[in-house]
Amino acid sequence: MSERDAPDRYVVGVDFGTLSGRALVVRVRDGAELGTAVHEYRHGVIEAALPGGGPALPPDWALQDPDDYREVLRQAVPAALAAAGVDPARVVGIGIDFTACTVLPTLADGTPLCELPELRHRPHAWVKLWKHHAAQPHADRINALAHERGEPWIGRYGGKISAEWQFAKGLQILNEDPEVYRRAERFIEAADWIVWELCGVETRNACTAGYKGIRQDGSYPSPDYLAALDPGFTDFVAKLDGPLLPLGARAGGLGARAAAWTGLPEGIAVAVGNVDAHVTAASAQALRPGRLVAIMGTSTCHVLNGTLPAEVPGMCGVVDGGISPGAWGYEAGQSGVGDIFGWFVRHAAPAGLDSHERLTELAAAQPVGAHGLVALDWWNGNRSLLVNHDLSGLVVGLTLATRPPDVYRALLEATAYGTRMIIEAFAEAGVPVDDLVVAGGLTSNRLLMQIYADVTNRPLGIIGSAQGPALGSAIHAAVAADAYPTVHEASAAMGRVDEGVYQPIPENVRAYDALYAEYRALHDHFGRGASDVMLRLRAIRNAAVDAAAAQPEETLEVVG
Repeated sequence: MSERDAPDRYVVGVDFGTLSGRALVVRVRDGAELGTAVHEYRHGVIEAALPGGGPALPPDWALQDPDDYREVLRQAVPAALAAAGVDPARVVGIGIDFTACTVLPTLADGTPLCELPELRHRPHAWVKLWKHHAAQPHADRINALAHERGEPWIGRYGGKISAEWQFAKGLQILNEDPEVYRRAERFIEAADWIVWELCGVETRNACTAGYKGIRQDGSYPSPDYLAALDPGFTDFVAKLDGPLLPLGARAGGLGARAAAWTGLPEGIAVAVGNVDAHVTAASAQALRPGRLVAIMGTSTCHVLNGTLPAEVPGMCGVVDGGISPGAWGYEAGQSGVGDIFGWFVRHAAPAGLDSHERLTELAAAQPVGAHGLVALDWWNGNRSLLVNHDLSGLVVGLTLATRPPDVYRALLEATAYGTRMIIEAFAEAGVPVDDLVVAGGLTSNRLLMQIYADVTNRPLGIIGSAQGPALGSAIHAAVAADAYPTVHEASAAMGRVDEGVYQPIPENVRAYDALYAEYRALHDHFGRGASDVMLRLRAIRNAAVDAAAAQPEETLEVVG
C-alpha cells in the first residue's frame, strides 16, 4: 500500500531557533501543515550576565540555558498537537533541527554542566550559542597551526575554521576554565543533545560532525595536531566521539519521559538531529545540484548540493552527505542579515521611520544607486568568505543629504552583495549555482527579494512554507519512521517551492554590477589585510570594556 492510500499518519518537526522553538504537525502523505506553536526561551540569549547574577560576561559572549530547550518540548509540541486537532496516536515520528554551532559540555549521561550546582556560576559550563564569537583567538590558532602543518582537512573548510565551531569553543574552555573542561565528559551539539533527551540514546549527526566538528573522511583531526595546539587538548575528540548516523536515520524510540513532556506516543521514531539551514533544503525541494538555498533570518546560511568535492576558499565546509545522503553538501553563510536591519530600525531610525514597513516603502521608491552609498555587511563579523568575526560594519558615501531610507536600502543591498561574493566563490571553484531558493522570515520583504535577484542575476524562488526548518525536520522524521525510503522521495512528496517568483530586471542588474564592484573593492581592502583598522578598533573597544569591568563600583555618599 502506498503512502497516499494508507490511513493518514502524522509527524512532528521541531525547529530550535535563536530566541524560540517552534513545533509543527505535518501530514505524512502530502506535507500539509496542520498545526503549529511557538515557545520563546525564558532566558533568550545570555549576553550580559548569567541568570541569578554574577560578574558581567566579556564582549562577544552568547550563552543559553538548556532547560529552555526542554521547555519547547513541554509547551510547543502539545500546543501544536492541540492546534492540529489530530489524534496523537496517529503520530509516527518526531524530528528536530537546531542552530549551529550551538554546543554544550555535559557529563557522560548527558547532564549539562551548567545544571550542576557547583558549576552553575561558571560561564563556560553553559551552552555556547552559535553566535558566541569570543573564541576568535582560538580559531586563529587552530587555523595557523593547520596551515603550518599542512593538515589535509583545512582545505575542506575554505582554509579557515570559524570561531563559532566546536574546536574553537572547546579550546577556549580549556584555556580559560580548565576545571570545566576537565569535568566535561561530552561536548555535544545542542541538536544531538536534544535528541538524546528525546530517546535516551547518544548520537552524532553527520551534518554537524562534518561542518562544525572537522570530521572528514571518517576521522577528526589527529592527536598529534591536537597536542601541538595544547597538550591538554588531546582528549577533545573523545568528548565528541559518539555513534555517527546519516541524516534521515532513526536515532531511537521516544522515551517515556519525553513522551510525557510532549504528549506523543512512547516508542515512535526519533530522527537524527540536523542543522536548521541544512534541513530546509528538503522542505524547499532543493536537493538537486546547482540549486542554492538561502535561509534568511537573523543571519543567512547558504546550502548547496554538488556531485563532487571541491575546495572553495572561505566556505564553511564541504561534507559527504552533509545535506542529504549521496551528495556533497556545501555550506556558506553571513553572520548578520536580519539582525543588521533590526539594529537600524531599533537604534538608528528616528521616530516615524522606525519600522521595516515604512523604511522599505520609502527605499523601494528609489532608483538603484540613487542614495550614493555602499555598505559592508559585517555588523556581526564575516562568516564567508573571510571567516573573521572581529570585522565590523561600514557605510561609505554618507553626506548631509543622506536620509534613513537611504541607509536602510544600502544595508539591504550589502547583504545581497555578500551573497553574490559567496556565489562567485562557488562558481570559481567549479561548483555551479543555477538559481536560488529563499526561505526564512525575510521572504515577505518584496524589495529585499528583488534586490537579491538583481544583484545575483539569477531567478529566485520562494519556499512554499513559512516553517521551512520545522517542515524539513518533519520530512526527516517521516524517513526515520519508514514512511518514505529516502529523504529525496520524502522531499518530493512533502516539500514545496514557488519557482522563479522574482526574475532579474536587466537595467537593475547593470546598475548593481557597478555598485557591486565598489563593494568588492571595500571588501578586499578592509577584509584581506590592506587595512586592519576594524581589528584595531575592536581591540581598543575590548580593552576599554575589560578595564571598566575591572574597576570597583563607585558608591555615592549621600549627605543629608
